[in-house]
Amino acid sequence: MLNNKTIAVVVPAYNEEKQIGMVIESMPDFVDRIVIINDCSKDKTGDVVSQYIDRQKAGGFFISKPTTEVSNNIYARAERLLAEKELQDEHLYPVFYEYNTDPENDRLILLNHKTNSGKGAGIVTGYKYCKEWGFDCVAAMDGDGQMDPAELESICAPVVFENIDYVKGNRLIHRSAWLIIPKLRFFGNSILSILTKLASGYWRVSDTQTGYTAISKKAVNSFPIHSIYRSYGYPNDILVKLNIAMCTLREVEIKPVYNVGEQSKMKIGKVIPTVSWLLLKSFFKRLWVKYLFRDFHPLFILYNLGFLLLLTSLPLGIKVLSRVLFGPSLNSITLLGFGFLLLSGIQFLLFAMWMDIQDNERLYK
Repeated sequence: MLNNKTIAVVVPAYNEEKQIGMVIESMPDFVDRIVIINDCSKDKTGDVVSQYIDRQKAGGFFISKPTTEVSNNIYARAERLLAEKELQDEHLYPVFYEYNTDPENDRLILLNHKTNSGKGAGIVTGYKYCKEWGFDCVAAMDGDGQMDPAELESICAPVVFENIDYVKGNRLIHRSAWLIIPKLRFFGNSILSILTKLASGYWRVSDTQTGYTAISKKAVNSFPIHSIYRSYGYPNDILVKLNIAMCTLREVEIKPVYNVGEQSKMKIGKVIPTVSWLLLKSFFKRLWVKYLFRDFHPLFILYNLGFLLLLTSLPLGIKVLSRVLFGPSLNSITLLGFGFLLLSGIQFLLFAMWMDIQDNERLYK
């Protein structure tokens, strides 16, 4: 526990039989539950974790599962409807079975997915499990040993001491980042970080791709967990969902860790296009949900006008380019129309971004 608040760490794992033991053994003492999600590994990851559980029976202090009963009071209708909705959505979660027979006392928990579902699906299962058990702070770490457990307290501290909703580790501000992080990864991370700033509204977030995070009980309950993207774009997707829910965020410096025996399963060439498309859809979802349906803001009009003007300028731009390259001579009215639409569209977008930055500054703590 930290500050009398319960701490759980979610560890998604796929084919990590050589690394997972190091992660378990190096976990700090203040962690109340280590929840490992074995994503249908083809190696002995599940066997290694189950052996640790069998050797350390009753390794944690007793935690009782909170009741889910909702009052019949006439003023509790909203809570009852939410509870009913969660029951209806049960089929949307990954299917898993729990290895433990005494989860109230075991410090190490093993949840086995029945089918390989993706890294984001591991976060979905872990968050759902920790939400049901009512943990005050839920951290997330990879199962490959690339995250230093010694930094876990600094990740969790803003949640348990300052009531920050979501904390992300930031490797890019560490002075060794350029020396340790592979250049291709650094480049890919930079591209996705720029796109994530625009899509999520957290304009000051830098290292968007790290999975070393901590989330509060309030934030876990602020959006439908089952809707988290199931693959490598899940950190970006979570940021968008948290921004729509008006959750506060902080970044904490962490060291980049590579070459500790991990084997990367992420293919940059495949991830960047996939996540970019996810972020494009997420941007418009945030724009419509947050700035039109929940609370209207002028930036909604400016963004949409900007995109509309730029799209309208495309046919004229193609016509101008064609006339310049192949003739006949360019009509001045066509050129002026193209310039007006292009510059106006860019201006509207810049004003919208500025308003977006100003509005979301309150969420970055």
